[in-house]
Amino acid sequence: MKFKTLLLSSMILASTAAAAEPTHRLFATNERDNTVSVIDSRTNEVEATIDVGQRPRGIGLSPDQKHLYVAISDDNAIAVVDVNTLEVLRTLDSGDDPETFGVNPVNGHIVISNEDDGEATFLDPKSNEKLAVVKVGIEPEGVAVSPNGKYALVTSESSNMVHIIDTSSYELVANLVVAARPRGLAFNSDGSLAYATSEIGNEVAIIDMETLKITKKAAIDVEESKPMDIKVSPDDTMLYVTTGRGNSVAFLDAKTLELKGNVPVGNRVWGLDISKDGSTLYTADGVSGTVSVVDTAKMERIETIKVGAFPWGVVLDD
Repeated sequence: MKFKTLLLSSMILASTAAAAEPTHRLFATNERDNTVSVIDSRTNEVEATIDVGQRPRGIGLSPDQKHLYVAISDDNAIAVVDVNTLEVLRTLDSGDDPETFGVNPVNGHIVISNEDDGEATFLDPKSNEKLAVVKVGIEPEGVAVSPNGKYALVTSESSNMVHIIDTSSYELVANLVVAARPRGLAFNSDGSLAYATSEIGNEVAIIDMETLKITKKAAIDVEESKPMDIKVSPDDTMLYVTTGRGNSVAFLDAKTLELKGNVPVGNRVWGLDISKDGSTLYTADGVSGTVSVVDTAKMERIETIKVGAFPWGVVLDD
């Protein structure tokens, strides 16, 4: 009985730890400052700055949201940061020039785009073991992993392709040709559809993840639009796309790709994240050195936060 009581207590503690309250911190990588700005999303004020490593770009969270991962490109590494203490705990060997990455929501493995080598590296962050290295196209950029962890998608900006990799066999199962210089990737909530942006081609493509084929493409009718990052609303009805030199976030119907709105933000907007309730967007405005806060219901920017030099990516712990 005593053993059962202790076991039950341990299970309750483990459950409580897994369901710990988020920090509500927004993290932004500053590519030219070699730092990460830490913002309290409840006040929109910068509370700390982390010296993280050389040329931080891609950024993301572990599935349990206890660790922040940052691609420090010139160090050929992924920095691991404690989201509570803000301490840099260690660095992981990422391969050459990691630009960005996706985190498998099922097993926590990190899938990294190695721009110089034309590879995607699969890494176990717990053991720092490279599980596989998969050859993709020239200058791989965006990465996303499906909600069920089955597929990893990688864009290759100079090959104009989206590569689809089976995460269990590490086999390349499809190469899809898209418009010029593909950048960002995102999945809908059940993983049945994926979306890819193309910067020079000014296009968004919809990928059917059952057939592994492109089902629709459309241009973004925004002046000087150069689509970069992309996020999907929690109800799967809306796409949010940063337009790069267009200095805005485009709101697109997720089914038809029709433009529903366009919100001006800072200059040369790049990375993007969305709150879990879908009410708020956050953008990294590279040239402006700011993070913009956008109200999705009002379709307007409600706050501008000064951060470091050339913010690249953002991620919210909510």
